Amino acid sequence: MLVLAVCHRAMSPEEKQKIGISKGTIRLSIGIEDVDDLIADLQNALDRI
Repeated sequence: MLVLAVCHRAMSPEEKQKIGISKGTIRLSIGIEDVDDLIADLQNALDRI
């Protein structure tokens, strides 16, 4: 999920910069799956970009 587009769109650019949010920031929403499955899924997604 693109953080700028959804989670923090009401914040000013200065506020976002102050807390470290940039155009390249992504947000991960992770459930209670097995940690090895989560790591594999994330690696698979990153390998595609």
